[in-house]
Amino acid sequence: MHVANKVALVTGGGTGIGRATALQLAKRGAAVGVNYSRSASEAEETVERILREGGRAIALQADVAKDMEVRKMASTLAEQFGTIDLLVNNASITRHIPLDDLEAATEDIWDDIFSVNVKGMFHCARAVAPYMQNNPHGGAIVNLGSIAGTTGSGSSLPYAVSKAAVHGMTKSLARALAPQIRVNCVVPGAVATRWWAGREEQMQRLAPNLLLQQISTLEDIAQFICAALEQEAMTGQIITVDSGQTL
Repeated sequence: MHVANKVALVTGGGTGIGRATALQLAKRGAAVGVNYSRSASEAEETVERILREGGRAIALQADVAKDMEVRKMASTLAEQFGTIDLLVNNASITRHIPLDDLEAATEDIWDDIFSVNVKGMFHCARAVAPYMQNNPHGGAIVNLGSIAGTTGSGSSLPYAVSKAAVHGMTKSLARALAPQIRVNCVVPGAVATRWWAGREEQMQRLAPNLLLQQISTLEDIAQFICAALEQEAMTGQIITVDSGQTL
């Protein structure tokens, strides 16, 4: 499957990996729904850039934690472009909490993170599945995981656990949606995003310790997501792209 002439939904598509992926999909000829929850101006900027370069895109507001908003978003995208072929489940949130501060991991924080990072990805997969199942060539989903879900360490304990759940959900969805829909998970390590704002020195200290001695760029991850969407002989896979960080 090539993404050219396909219709893709990218959640959290206004910033970071989501924006880079939306741009890369459009460059490859896909029509793109750029989802956002609160980053309206960034999503519109992403859409405008795609349109200036001759592509097709619309901005779509929805909180992925809310099932009805997600279903409405999927319906709007399908009405605009005819169907949905591809989903990049990118929208995620975190809270910065020291891993050993268990008291700081409150019930509200657990609920917020899991509502977006886990239930939100499920909501999106469920909403687009009927469109993909009705397509002659099926469809493809890529969930965004994290090495935090593999190592158990990250910005917070709830975030790391949520990403481990995403890795597991990828396998379950791959079974549930086969053979029409392929579901895989791309697992980035450190990526040069605005997450590092104010911690650039920490990022620079990390890079030389990686096997490839470089932090992944947004474009690195976006290109790999596109490759995973196009790979017809792969499903249920958890693929790490981290410059050797976890070796």
